[in-house]
Amino acid sequence: MILALSGGSIDGALYRQVVDLAHRSPAALDTVVTAWSDYGLAVFAVLMVIGWWRARRGGARAAMTALTVPVAVLVAFAADAGIKTLVQEGRPCHGLPFRTLEVCPGAGDWSFPSNHTAIAVAATVALFFVSRRLGAVAALCAVAMAVSRVWIGVHYPHDVLAGAVVGGLVAFLVMSVLRDRPRDLADRLAATRLRPLLVS
Repeated sequence: MILALSGGSIDGALYRQVVDLAHRSPAALDTVVTAWSDYGLAVFAVLMVIGWWRARRGGARAAMTALTVPVAVLVAFAADAGIKTLVQEGRPCHGLPFRTLEVCPGAGDWSFPSNHTAIAVAATVALFFVSRRLGAVAALCAVAMAVSRVWIGVHYPHDVLAGAVVGGLVAFLVMSVLRDRPRDLADRLAATRLRPLLVS
């Protein structure tokens, strides 16, 4: 452990304002935001599949790029989880006297950085390597995911900001490195039984 960060001293006031706004908002809105926060990551998986399916039309190299998107997301998640373990910032719903929309995660489920946001932003950045249109759709979804994590009360604003930075930076580096893989690798794989994965 490097330090046990106390996030309330960083932006606890802003966190309180967002949670208070959530409590004063219509119940239907809170239900939608909570559902998105819990299940919205599935949308990024769907976007990855769409990106791969369409990339196959562009040839084996384009399809290989699309298939590296999940790899970038997994690496970003691992990096984010490693930082969580080092920093060990407690959840705001444990440290501040506020009732939250979502049940507060148990002790030891650290807050900084936000895994959900890191995954969402990593997927967004990686998808931009495949399709600007899919990347733009993912970007909107990622912003919604980041806001939802604070709205339901399980993260401070700086948690989601840090998650976005970690996820975006790691995904960009991974995609940049994998993009420079041997140029003929995709063509060689397309000549094997893996051809249906790479060429439509």
